[in-house]
Amino acid sequence: MVQRKSDRTRAAILTAARERFGADGYERATIRAIAADAAIDPAMVMRYFGSKEKLFAEAAEFDVRLPDLSDVPAAEVGAVLVRHLFARWEEQDTFRVLLRTAATNESAAERMRQVFATQLAPVLGRLAVDQPAVRAGLVATQAMGFALCRYILRFPPVTALTEDEVVAFLAPTVTRYLTAPLSGE
Repeated sequence: MVQRKSDRTRAAILTAARERFGADGYERATIRAIAADAAIDPAMVMRYFGSKEKLFAEAAEFDVRLPDLSDVPAAEVGAVLVRHLFARWEEQDTFRVLLRTAATNESAAERMRQVFATQLAPVLGRLAVDQPAVRAGLVATQAMGFALCRYILRFPPVTALTEDEVVAFLAPTVTRYLTAPLSGE
């Protein structure tokens, strides 16, 4: 199938936007700089996306693509989840763009909250865990704290960890977040 020029232009803008938002953050990234990175006129960015906020919303779209965890033994869910998240973050920089920008931009922070609320909480609900939204939030603290230190702050000891080491360190905590009784139970 032949890709249309408009599709290629749109893809080039999104690629440039992800890189620019990731490097500069939402506030400092400009339509003019994104257009220059994509080798197009700034008016084309506005034609395709309408505004910087709409461009960011599309550039920062992140699908966690969580696996079906319903057949995974409870003791292994944390490891499966951590391994999956690690693989997604390693293969796709959209999450890093969103994470970096969420610290200083409310729209990005809301998008990050929605990723966990609409993607993780429903998966946990299907596992029949009580209070899936609370547990998704707890998993997010571990997952996003790790991601911040590895991909944004680039702490050398954390960036040096292998996938297996990451799973070995994080999975027990994530499993506990998913299985430990919450207060009042």
